[in-house]
Amino acid sequence: MKALLIIANENYQDQEYEVTKKVLEKNKIETITAAKTAGKCRGKFGAATTAVISIDDLDVSDYDAVIFIGGPGAVSYQQDVQAHLTAQEATTQDKILAAICIAPTILAEAGVLEGKKATVWNNDGKPAKILTKNGATFTNVAITVDGKIITANGPEAAAEFGRKIVEMLGL
Repeated sequence: MKALLIIANENYQDQEYEVTKKVLEKNKIETITAAKTAGKCRGKFGAATTAVISIDDLDVSDYDAVIFIGGPGAVSYQQDVQAHLTAQEATTQDKILAAICIAPTILAEAGVLEGKKATVWNNDGKPAKILTKNGATFTNVAITVDGKIITANGPEAAAEFGRKIVEMLGL
């Protein structure tokens, strides 16, 4: 099993990335980190990691799950064509597609949440509006699963988010 974790090059949410990755790896799922550009990435709270592949160069068929991690930097993917194509390909190929924190807005803007239930980090009401504007039903709970799409609302839900991905991968 192989999972792709997509983070922002700058200001990804450290805890969401680290906790989700740890839960997956503890369950023997290989994790690959991607970002807009391959190379060093910095978390909002000072963590650092390396994206080994650019989202422009990845092949969704290589992965069992595609996971978008949140944080302030994830907003840069809301209108990113390659991020949208990645989300769309994951659903077309019947992969697990997951997003946490602000990242469900990326899925909404990609058009893959239409007719689906989803949650999002909704500090000021704007993220929920992005979901509903794009045809999703905002659930306002920590974790929401609709088909093969998993959404979570922030760092406090990261461990459960990781466990839900593992469960949906059949492990």
